[in-house]
Amino acid sequence: MSTTASNTGQPATLTQGHKKVIFASSLGTVFEWYDFYLYGSLAVIIARQFFSGVNETTGMIFALLAFAAGFFVRPFGAAFFGSLGDRIGRKYTFLVTILIMGISTFLVGVLPNYASIGVAAPVILIVLRLAQGLAMGGEYGGAATYVAEHAPPGRRGLYTSFIQTTATLGLFLSLAVILGCRLWLGTEAFEAWGWRIPFLGSIVLLGISVWIRLQLAESPLFQQMKAEGKGSKMPFRDSLKDGNFKLMLLVLFGATAGQAVVWYGGQFYALFFLQSTLKVDPTVSYLLIAAALLLGTPFFLFFGWLSDKIGRKKIILFGCLVAAITYIPLFKGITHFANPAVEEARNSAPAVVIADPATCSFQFDPVGVRKFTSSCDVATAALTRAGVPYSVQPAPAGSLARLSVGGNEVTSFEAEGLSADELKARQGEFGASLKAAVTSAGYPEKADTARINVPMTILLLWLLVLYVTMVYGPIAAYLVELFPTRIRYTSMSLPYHIGNGWFGGFLPAISFALVAGTGNMYYGLWYPIGIAVMTLVIGTFFLRETKDVDITK
Repeated sequence: MSTTASNTGQPATLTQGHKKVIFASSLGTVFEWYDFYLYGSLAVIIARQFFSGVNETTGMIFALLAFAAGFFVRPFGAAFFGSLGDRIGRKYTFLVTILIMGISTFLVGVLPNYASIGVAAPVILIVLRLAQGLAMGGEYGGAATYVAEHAPPGRRGLYTSFIQTTATLGLFLSLAVILGCRLWLGTEAFEAWGWRIPFLGSIVLLGISVWIRLQLAESPLFQQMKAEGKGSKMPFRDSLKDGNFKLMLLVLFGATAGQAVVWYGGQFYALFFLQSTLKVDPTVSYLLIAAALLLGTPFFLFFGWLSDKIGRKKIILFGCLVAAITYIPLFKGITHFANPAVEEARNSAPAVVIADPATCSFQFDPVGVRKFTSSCDVATAALTRAGVPYSVQPAPAGSLARLSVGGNEVTSFEAEGLSADELKARQGEFGASLKAAVTSAGYPEKADTARINVPMTILLLWLLVLYVTMVYGPIAAYLVELFPTRIRYTSMSLPYHIGNGWFGGFLPAISFALVAGTGNMYYGLWYPIGIAVMTLVIGTFFLRETKDVDITK
């Protein structure tokens, strides 16, 4: 791609036509993200409703993996819908994607739970998540490409940054609706059946979004390309040709993978950490995250605008750098300000599991065929569910695992071979003893809302969101500018959705399993840190700046 004279002139003003394109594309995309993130925001409740046939730790991992399943198929959706968008047009393709997303979300709201229809419930849920993921794979590339191809030279970073706000606004909307339903119905009713309301209500938003998108015209660059006969007959195949395929790989590892883990780490994992690890009241945690998102969202536009001035690449990579350096201190700070009792108890009465190391498993089983029945696994799973960090000390081979907390000691039990009734009774006895031990040592069952330092907690969460805006604000313009018009939709969608779908989407499940396996509440952060560092190195040395390129080629 070459720089044109028009790219270096005075940037065009924001016309009414531009505003309509941005508004229509962004509003529809907000709805799709709202649909997608309802599930993530309700992961704890989803685990109880649809994965109650396994133990609580495994159920939570399954719920997160079902969330991740939608991310897993996003690259396949990107390949299919991206190819469709490069052949028949941007507008009609993202009309199809929004219909699939909306209908799948509505059906989650009417799906019977595990108690009603057994294993069919989680199976159908996963199928719906897969449908949502496929549609999302075609959505983002279409919206970003559509807006960028309408944008005047010198303003693509700013214009596409409106699309970048949609993911966070969709998350914010999902949190607001969930919070409103919780306050209206009460916690007990909401967790029993009220959680369905946000899913059912999405059908109204679907109708509005489809109507708005029907008002749009096709992208002018796409129309010009088709009129000149320069389109690709097989965009997916052409995207995989040597030079372009190499570029897509570099974009994946040098841009979108790091962007993805910073995005999901700063928003979703932060919410999960507050609720599941620190035991902050769900309503309070939603309010804290919502406040941080509200304060952070304008910076998507700021960094999009700034990328038009100084370049996209350096802002994205700087976001990866500061996230990698500060994640562990920031999450430790969130613990200190959101639930100081956990920090105090860990320092004064550390929990130690004394067990035969050979009996302690890494409790991550995505297909559900393994049973974690050793006395060590029973103890560590119980501590993880209670949000109590722990360490493991070796014991003689064959001995039962013991838990030492402060001056108290609790002996675990072997669950292998026990009947269902026996297992339930032993779990009840062990759970009661464990609860008494950790409570006397000062570990809180729930975070004390009165002790939360709200301003400082919001400040730290806002910093995490600020990193999100750095890596995400300029990424759409950067991806659009890297690839030619004839295969742009497909070529930008594939690395974006592999990065976000696989590297980012699996972050909650991988990080949770790392914490459950080690007892270190911050150990899961090493996954996003490692990916962010990889992106920083590859992006620095192998990717170029794009802000002044001519995208009409």
